[in-house]
Amino acid sequence: MINHDNTVSLGSKSKKPSWKQFSKAFLNASPNAIVVTDCSLKAAVSNKKAQDHLDIFTGTLIKTTLPELHKSSKNVLENIAPVWDIEISRQHKKFLTRISPIVWEKELLGLLYLFQDITTLEKISKKMKSYQELSIELDTIINSSHDGLWICDGQGKILKMNPASEQLTQIKVQNAIGKPVQELIDKGFIDRSVTLKVLRSKKKETIIQRTRHGKKLLLTGTPVFDKNQQLFRVVINERDITEIETLKQQINEKQALKNEFENDLLEMQLEALKSKKIIAKSHNFKNILEKAIKIARVGASVLILGESGTGKGVIAEMIHYYSKQRDKPMIKLNCGTIPDSLVESELFGYKKGAFTGADQDKAGRFEMADNGILFLDEIAELPLSSQVKLLRFLEDGSLSRIGETTSKKIKVRIIAATNQDLKKMVGAKTFRQDLYYRLKVIPLHLPPLRKRRECILPLISHYLKYFSKKYHIKGAISLTGNATKILEKYTYPGNVRELINMCERLVVMNGNSKIHCKDLPHSIMESISKNNLSMGLHDNGLSWRDTMEAFEKQLLKKVMAEHLTQSKAARILRINQSTIARKLQKYQLL
Repeated sequence: MINHDNTVSLGSKSKKPSWKQFSKAFLNASPNAIVVTDCSLKAAVSNKKAQDHLDIFTGTLIKTTLPELHKSSKNVLENIAPVWDIEISRQHKKFLTRISPIVWEKELLGLLYLFQDITTLEKISKKMKSYQELSIELDTIINSSHDGLWICDGQGKILKMNPASEQLTQIKVQNAIGKPVQELIDKGFIDRSVTLKVLRSKKKETIIQRTRHGKKLLLTGTPVFDKNQQLFRVVINERDITEIETLKQQINEKQALKNEFENDLLEMQLEALKSKKIIAKSHNFKNILEKAIKIARVGASVLILGESGTGKGVIAEMIHYYSKQRDKPMIKLNCGTIPDSLVESELFGYKKGAFTGADQDKAGRFEMADNGILFLDEIAELPLSSQVKLLRFLEDGSLSRIGETTSKKIKVRIIAATNQDLKKMVGAKTFRQDLYYRLKVIPLHLPPLRKRRECILPLISHYLKYFSKKYHIKGAISLTGNATKILEKYTYPGNVRELINMCERLVVMNGNSKIHCKDLPHSIMESISKNNLSMGLHDNGLSWRDTMEAFEKQLLKKVMAEHLTQSKAARILRINQSTIARKLQKYQLL
């Protein structure tokens, strides 16, 4: 029986709930976590969802429990204007937060926080319970909600409708309160009703409703039962999903833009590398960098091959930088610097008491790199016994420490590097064939510096500036034309590492801003002279005669160094021994 005060009579023995009980039940029925604070941002009211998922109870301070909302809360207090769509995460759930000022008779009472669970669309609405009469406190809370809220009785009559719903549906409150929902359908205000659906099914229902003004609303109707399991309220939550549809369209457009700019992004990444110690001017090395960036985004093992000093470690760091494991550390191990007897303990760790001196548990490099990357440099130096355990890990992702009887699963991406010819080592049975092919999922062959000569001068220029800045050398340091030619044609057996060391030496040892041929390391000049004795002799404006004498001096020096005696040198050069003796005395080579 429905009384004049819109309450449901359940018989003479039914007891009307207190306002406090009613408020608590109503708040707990909300599909959202709801918190009301005073103006000092101390929680005065919180429903069960706020307590369970956000740890907010009466007296909780927003600044302490949800510090990311503190600044926005202050702004709402100052401007008396709501803010919304603030995303926070707690307990593996994501909430879209709206903060609204609570104003009663032009006085700011506090703030209303609505936390909408957006983990899945199905969690937008939760069961809400409603009781017989709404207090002034509940009116304030409902009217402050950004979502639309309706409350109907057990016969489908509208008892409550908040301003947000009025704005969403364009239905005036005075045209709705006290009227059956069916009347709104008959008059064309709405096309369908979730309330009637709930009344028929006696369970929670969700529909999509279109308004006369073109909005698309997601409506969730929740039945509320009394203690006799009689349906006496239906609570409807309205959510404007027109914005979601717009966002979906925008996401599709952004995806199209992403595909369009994919190549441009790669070029930008390569450009960014110019400011680092990777300089790519040659076509073959640019291809290496492009390939490295692409394979960084997948999880396969990578084998980096190349001579010593070609930058294998730098390429490994670049792969880590552009990989999904970027936020995780890249653990490094140089297999060539660890004694064979300690390799396994370094890689896989050990249990306390596994051997003499193992006085505590120790995690290996694999465990340290869990969910990240393990860089195994000089992989060719790995002992065969350790190769077996590494292969087993690559096959099933599990390992056990030395002295441990159980194994554990870990997720590690392997990047290996070597300057050895692993294929020949496989043939010589010093490296396992099955491990070689497991590592060689994606091989990267780094060219030596002599095969990327376009990079030599830019690298020299970069490192001369770098070391000048490091050692506080004022003024620019540059090379003469002939010094440039010599350094450009030098073969750099130590590759980039040798070039870097040379640049540091030139900056430290050179007292002038110009670097001449005479300032270059003796080993470089000697190497060049063996291949081309005439190169660099015209430095500093030498005349033709001086150039020829310098050439003659270098030739004699080279031949005497190789053959030791004047008679042998005379036979090689097909001249008299007396001529050899005279020339040696002239150039002071005796």
